[in-house]
Amino acid sequence: MELRQLEYFVAVAEEQNFTRAAERVHISQSGVSAQIRQLERELGAELFDRSARTATLTVAGKAALEHARATLAAAGAVSQAVGEVADLIRGRLTVGMVIGCIVTPLFDALAAFHRAHPGVEISLLEDNSDRLVERVREGAVDLALVGTALATPDGLDALTIISERLVAAVPAGHPLAKRRRVTLRDLVAYPIVCMPPGTGLRTVFDQACAAQNLQPVIALQASAADAIADLATRGLAVAILSDSMAAHYRDRLTARTIDDVETPALLALIWKSTSGPAVRELLVCSRRAFTKPDSG
Repeated sequence: MELRQLEYFVAVAEEQNFTRAAERVHISQSGVSAQIRQLERELGAELFDRSARTATLTVAGKAALEHARATLAAAGAVSQAVGEVADLIRGRLTVGMVIGCIVTPLFDALAAFHRAHPGVEISLLEDNSDRLVERVREGAVDLALVGTALATPDGLDALTIISERLVAAVPAGHPLAKRRRVTLRDLVAYPIVCMPPGTGLRTVFDQACAAQNLQPVIALQASAADAIADLATRGLAVAILSDSMAAHYRDRLTARTIDDVETPALLALIWKSTSGPAVRELLVCSRRAFTKPDSG
């Protein structure tokens, strides 16, 4: 028994005519008749009453029809599933990453995805978080790692990777290094070095200052944590970083949690809920990479 025989059988049953069924499946009438005869021999029963001009189902034919339709539907589902995988193999994936943020689990996820789907062309795009959010909304970027002040940006799905308090980081001889507690009001007395607008960390800092009607002097801006730390180390300004960022520079900077900034800076993967199978597969790889013990 072959799928094409079942297809011809369903066509004749629905058209009630061998000629119209043959036109529907794009082969000759004799071809349809021959295949159905072969099917009937295999089943050991006639499926159609051919005594009249209209081809009508026999009792055996009626019993077989719904099973034939179900079999064809199942075969179609298999084709669709395989088609999705084929799309992955031939696909293209554009991944965004906030500028200056080197998160190795993301690279691990991309490597695992590439091993599983080597035919996918992966593009990596760096930009600030605000622009990446918009590009994901527009469909220009499939998935992005962004800094954000919102757990889930409007209209998108998100997976929070890191949620941390903001800290002020200063060299050992700085007056703030001697304090056990630091507030925003303490910071406005000094120039600030921070990430530029459009980044999640800067958004959290700006919103917290605005809530207290404070206007800090953002003397210096840099997209990379290394640059911010280097400028702070040289005494040029107080660095505003997240807790894990500052931990990398504890040999030369003293970090103090900013007590009155309780809203955390988030690092999150974002994507559209309507994204295709390629994004779903990359998310699987990402969840694995970011939940490894050494990825925190």
